[in-house]
Amino acid sequence: MEKKSTKKTIILSVLFFLPVMFLLFLYPSKHNYNALDIVAENVAKTSDFVDQDNNQVFLQDNITVLGFFGNNAMAKATVASNLKELIYEKFKGFKRFQVLVLVPEGSEEQVNLLRKELLKYDELKYWQFAFGHPMDIEKVFASLSTKSVLDSNYASNHVFIVDKERNQRGRIDDRTDKELEKNAPVYGMSSYNGIKVAELKNKMSEDMRILFTEYRQKRKGNFNSSTRRADDLKTNEQEN
Repeated sequence: MEKKSTKKTIILSVLFFLPVMFLLFLYPSKHNYNALDIVAENVAKTSDFVDQDNNQVFLQDNITVLGFFGNNAMAKATVASNLKELIYEKFKGFKRFQVLVLVPEGSEEQVNLLRKELLKYDELKYWQFAFGHPMDIEKVFASLSTKSVLDSNYASNHVFIVDKERNQRGRIDDRTDKELEKNAPVYGMSSYNGIKVAELKNKMSEDMRILFTEYRQKRKGNFNSSTRRADDLKTNEQEN
């Protein structure tokens, strides 16, 4: 009986301590967390834009997916649908999250048509369309780091991630593992093509998750705020 009791005690002790040891093993990894890269700082303010209720809209203190749908918003219905299904639906419950789409003044009818289309599937509580002067749209777009351009209607298929401090986030180094092995030239990703479902699903969604994790860890005091800047990319390009 005594042997059985001793054996039972040993087994219970092992079962108790194994999870504890596993957690202790994982704990240091929290401090090795890498932030989503800052690819541009001081994105232009949007306080000159107003929503359909004539309220100002702000990037500051919000985690924003920023888009530009131009004069003909319905022409961006595919981008809007992809964005809503793959990004908005996934993150709309997170604190301070918003989708903000800038459009020129006078495009209200087009926006209403697009809103009705999107509202067929779900509400748009954290999705705003904001109206402003075309010059102000160009100003905001010019403050972003991107190789894409606005078309003649002040629209783009590309969307952007802007953090609470009005920093644009993305990837300074977006090379695949195979490209890294071959020491391929560095290239980044500063915007996400809303037409490409795989890009939104596999890259933008992951980057948003990383950014929300960063802010959650900051609140807990477990985050080292050092992040890479666009200057690092220039250094890497010079080295290559």
